Amino acid sequence: MSNQTKYTKMIKTEAKRLGFLSCGISKADFLEEDAPRLEKWLKQGMHGEMGYMANHFDKRLDPRLLVDGAKSVISLLLNYYPSQEQRDDTYKISKYAYGQDYHHVIKSKLRQLHEFILEKIGEVNGRAFVDSAPVLDKAWAAKSGLGWIGKNSNLLTKEVGSFYFIAELIIDLELEYDTPVTDHCGTCTACIDACPTQAIVEPYVVDGSKCISYFTIELKNEIPKEFHGKMDEWMFGCDVCQDVCPWNRFSKSHNEPLFDPKPELLSMSKKDWEEITEDVFKKIFKKSAVKRTKFSGLKRNIEFLRKDS
Repeated sequence: MSNQTKYTKMIKTEAKRLGFLSCGISKADFLEEDAPRLEKWLKQGMHGEMGYMANHFDKRLDPRLLVDGAKSVISLLLNYYPSQEQRDDTYKISKYAYGQDYHHVIKSKLRQLHEFILEKIGEVNGRAFVDSAPVLDKAWAAKSGLGWIGKNSNLLTKEVGSFYFIAELIIDLELEYDTPVTDHCGTCTACIDACPTQAIVEPYVVDGSKCISYFTIELKNEIPKEFHGKMDEWMFGCDVCQDVCPWNRFSKSHNEPLFDPKPELLSMSKKDWEEITEDVFKKIFKKSAVKRTKFSGLKRNIEFLRKDS
């Protein structure tokens, strides 16, 4: 067995032990197919006020500009599908934000994986990325054979659907590389038909500036009035295009205690949310991704939804 094969096996085994759903590896190279797609998307202003999406264009497409001498992109998936959901008659929070902020949870696992590589293989330089740097997570995961990018622009897998986080470890060690899988969306248009704001403007293209997640998290100004009655009761994020995806019939509950929600998050009614105080907000969302929208942002979203009822 070559060293490449041996190291690849070791890394994938350790990733599984750390709780990752799956691990795929691809050669750190320029993402040729994604360059024109990203450029067109940005030119059409589909990133809205997410100015950071237009920054570091070259780095987004070439991991060798992020890590000196990068040879391999290790892509990892971590399941967040919950065993319990919020009550039906309430304002909704995207399932990924039920528990603790995934950035911290995953960063810690990636650090452990890198430490394992240093200990077992030797001096390997690398960097961990969790959705907070110019890395095209979904493109790398698809290239590494972990799934295909669906019509809702999420990464989909036949085995477990799409309720998982994507992260990377980019290292200067050559490994064995995986190959992409085929697209299994077929003629299905469930996500396109169900999107409340028609943000999926064509198969595989999402206008970020029309997405409910964008309005409730990224947008700093007021939510445009024309979206009254179209927000489907979402106050933070949106899961509609994932909830209707047939492949998510196969989602299984995660086993990461840090992603478990506080019981009150699941039981709060619309009235409870409308009357939420800053203290309650801090208690429920301690260490949560919801803190990104701040108390004022969540209140703004709830007020906007109240006008619909």
